[in-house]
Amino acid sequence: MQGEKIPYKMLSLDPFSQWLGIEILHAEVGRVRLGLKVRPEMLNSMGFAHGGITYSLADTAFGFTSNTHGKYAVSIETSINHIEALNEGDYLVAECTLDHTKNKVGFNIVEIHRGEELVALFKGVVYRTSKDWEE
Repeated sequence: MQGEKIPYKMLSLDPFSQWLGIEILHAEVGRVRLGLKVRPEMLNSMGFAHGGITYSLADTAFGFTSNTHGKYAVSIETSINHIEALNEGDYLVAECTLDHTKNKVGFNIVEIHRGEELVALFKGVVYRTSKDWEE
């Protein structure tokens, strides 16, 4: 399967990302950009977007990007830095800005923006299996 098609297949099989309202804005081998709008049910007790929303968006961009190389890839370790509080109605864009592979281990960085403003930074390590993505 061509790498740029894999994120679309993954999204079609991912009810959680669909519930989040994630949309694929761009996909190519080694780079995926996703977007979502913060909805009222995504807010925490303080009225801001729950940190899990930003994390989930970034984790999805990380996973989709990692898999564009054609092999099933699974995360080993991830972390996120939340830089700005997010509000209902904010439109977030997550883009994998680094996709670097050493043998079967890959290293990724995902930037999350609200407009031009960097609101979170995500780092992930992935293991690429020997299983191929198929149509």
